Amino acid sequence: MLMKAEQSILLLVDLQEKLMPSISHGGEVIHQCLTLATMAGLLEVPVVGTEQLPEKLGPNVAEVRELCNQTFSKYHFDACPDGLVDVLPEGRQHIVIGGCETHVCMMQTALSLLDAGYKVWVVADATGSRNEFDRDVALDRLHQSGAKVVTTEMVAFEWLRHCRHPRFRDIQHLIK
Repeated sequence: MLMKAEQSILLLVDLQEKLMPSISHGGEVIHQCLTLATMAGLLEVPVVGTEQLPEKLGPNVAEVRELCNQTFSKYHFDACPDGLVDVLPEGRQHIVIGGCETHVCMMQTALSLLDAGYKVWVVADATGSRNEFDRDVALDRLHQSGAKVVTTEMVAFEWLRHCRHPRFRDIQHLIK
């Protein structure tokens, strides 16, 4: 099953200023999420960000926030009970998700989206936790639960479909 740009939403979970210094390889996670969001913008894929308790953890990193079409504040670890599904653009059933922490907010949100009938792709190189073991176990659990575990490059080439896409060179430049 291939993800399609015209059916996709990019969901970036809790890439917050005060949280990211604690995330293992946090700079790389932010870099991959920015790459995904830039690609999404080029391909007209809506980008939704979430922020966990922003009054305490601060907003998402500014560069991420700028690339989101919408940012959604939440108090549950799983964004769905706070109304995430209600703010997702209609007619798109492919959720491409990255963010933090993989084993808490990102995983719980992805599992709820699967339960709600969405097809979910977790971008492994765009996820992070304080502890890499927690991240790895969460990715395994998500895979066992029906989410597809992918990389940023996999997303790029599946969204593009072919080398004659008008945005091919732009996106190739982002991932090389």
